[in-house]
Amino acid sequence: MYPMRVVIQRVSQASVTIDSTIKAAIQHGFMILLGIETADTQEDAEWLCGKIALLRVFADEAGMMNKDIISADGDILLISQFTLHAQYKKGNRPSFIKAARPEQAIPLYEFFTKCLTEKTGKPVATGIFGADMKVALINDGPVTIIMDSKNRDKARQLIASSPFWL
Repeated sequence: MYPMRVVIQRVSQASVTIDSTIKAAIQHGFMILLGIETADTQEDAEWLCGKIALLRVFADEAGMMNKDIISADGDILLISQFTLHAQYKKGNRPSFIKAARPEQAIPLYEFFTKCLTEKTGKPVATGIFGADMKVALINDGPVTIIMDSKNRDKARQLIASSPFWL
């Protein structure tokens, strides 16, 4: 089973263009690519949104990465990205069979957008699901974090099996 996956890039600016028109643009914040897999649920989205909202990768007054997107007053640009679930073990042409079909992925993408908006208290800028998009960004740092929703299950298993928690 593959997870809901995000690639989070701290940016000084980012934009998405569709048919030669800028659909959305942000300055300081996160540009997030979201890949939705067939087994993903709203619970996966909620967990990831909670982690993203509190991810401390913005500089504080001492220059340390201690601020989250909320305290840094950053914006978010969210882009759907089915290719994050590419399978490439066999041959040279990737397979996207694990990526969710639009009828499943679109409602989860919309839920993810709404959830992230609620958790950060700011509207989330988006592209258009399934469109041919041109994404431009300036990665700040560079800081790039990859998260997936199944890591929380591994963390729970480690805690449950640890002799310190028994």
